[in-house]
Amino acid sequence: MFELIEKAALTAMGAVALSQKKAEELLGDLKSRYDMTEEEGKEFLNKLQDAAKQNQEKLEEMAQEEVKKTCERMGVVTQDEFAKLQKKVQQLEKKLKELSS
Repeated sequence: MFELIEKAALTAMGAVALSQKKAEELLGDLKSRYDMTEEEGKEFLNKLQDAAKQNQEKLEEMAQEEVKKTCERMGVVTQDEFAKLQKKVQQLEKKLKELSS
């Protein structure tokens, strides 16, 4: 399951890197085709990058939520739940030792 999360994160990072390169190519194309100034092109590129970043953040949130739901459906306990169970087991073991003494 953690491999799935890792693959999703690596894919997202790769998409961001690819998006940066494509955005720079688009900027050059816009400058030549539509006679944009350097400043206009950079402003447009910044808007594209901001939108891509927001979309990436939304995608990451959605992926995390789906992983959480999947874990719940599969009955996988959270770290907090596991810690509580460990503590409870330790308490029960202590009581058992006291009773057998």
